Amino acid sequence: MSMFQGEQLFKFLSKMAAALAAFTLCIQPAHAQSILRDAETEAFFDEISEPLIRASGLNPSNVDIVLINDKSINAFVAGGQTVYLHSGLIHAASTANEVQGVIAHELGHIEGGHVIRYSEGLEKAGSISIASLILAAAAIAAGAGEAGMGIMAAGQQAALGKFLAFSRVQESVADASGARYLSAAGISGRGSINFFKKLQNYEFRLGIPQVDSYDRTHPLSGERITVLEDTYKADPAWNAPLNPKWEADFKRVKAKLQGYIADPNATLRDYPETDKSIAGHYARAYAWHKAAYPEKAMAEANSLVAKNPNDPYFLELHGQILLESGKPDEALASLRKAVDITGNQPLIAAVFGHALIATEDKANLAEAERVLKAAVAKDNNNPFAWYQLGVVYQALGDEPRAALASAERYLMEGAPQLALPNAATAMAGLPEYSQDWIRAQDVKLVAEAQVQKLEKRKR
Repeated sequence: MSMFQGEQLFKFLSKMAAALAAFTLCIQPAHAQSILRDAETEAFFDEISEPLIRASGLNPSNVDIVLINDKSINAFVAGGQTVYLHSGLIHAASTANEVQGVIAHELGHIEGGHVIRYSEGLEKAGSISIASLILAAAAIAAGAGEAGMGIMAAGQQAALGKFLAFSRVQESVADASGARYLSAAGISGRGSINFFKKLQNYEFRLGIPQVDSYDRTHPLSGERITVLEDTYKADPAWNAPLNPKWEADFKRVKAKLQGYIADPNATLRDYPETDKSIAGHYARAYAWHKAAYPEKAMAEANSLVAKNPNDPYFLELHGQILLESGKPDEALASLRKAVDITGNQPLIAAVFGHALIATEDKANLAEAERVLKAAVAKDNNNPFAWYQLGVVYQALGDEPRAALASAERYLMEGAPQLALPNAATAMAGLPEYSQDWIRAQDVKLVAEAQVQKLEKRKR
């Protein structure tokens, strides 16, 4: 193969890589970004997605909706049954109904097995490319160099077009599936259309040509609106009223999310002191706390608790502000009540356990151990809770179990090289074949396998 041919092939591979990069906006791994966990937000996602998950034929207990700290307006699936939503998408959405439209679309990818079938698009594109290279090589060998180069270039373009078309078909199928789930759940598709219109405005601002979507992984938003609007308007659920609880809960979740991740000045601009709504108090409480104004943050939290003294999420916020302001003893009552009301919700329980430890009162260690053990039993994927449990065991002088808790934590954080020695330490100090010893052995085996994979990648 001549240098020129190699350059042509390189250009083709570069184009394919660019297409793949665009496509993976829908399937990128979550470990490359920061996952945001919040008890209220996760409960909200579970509630608004349950009817859609059931309509898709999936089991709600097997599907997770995960929030990613990313300002871009995006959502994706990455294998398995997990839908990832970017924080930028929540910020851009105006209603819970719009978020449901996005979730319905992503469930369509899961039901259709699109991530698994992703390789099909590459195989079809690759077969065209290989065939064009063979034909080009034959033409060049026969002395028709220019013709050979033309065949190669045409084949490369055809392969890229084939892959992009495959991707657009998957997106269109997911759109149709999402519409079907919304209809079956009796939920209006207005939110879906409204959100696509927002994306269309975004395309306008970016100056994306609206002629056709031939060179794109996704159909243009205008094309999707045209197809879906007729489908949704013909559906009996089109005029269904929005669920008032879901919409009220969305305002709360959106406000606390902005307060947590946005610049405090931006939050205080969007939620001024004149806004006496729950969302307003929520957003300002997080903004003031983030800006290191504990008195102002506590005033907002007090306003929320006064509105509803039995709201566990208001109590959680109240206790968290006290805890992180150096007042763990004062935080205990609110956090304990929040844990009791929610039946030991794992994320809230982890904060309560941390507060018990932070009092530095050994009399609180037994309760901290009980609460944190219950938290990790309900939600094993909680590194913070495992860390706190390790602190408890360390304070109690139980080195083997402290090591086991550290091993669990490091494994979840993607640090198997640190999990491995801790698991070995735990096994050495625990009674052989006891429940904790067996767990330590399991963690050790998983950590060993992961370390081996990491070493292979380095070679």
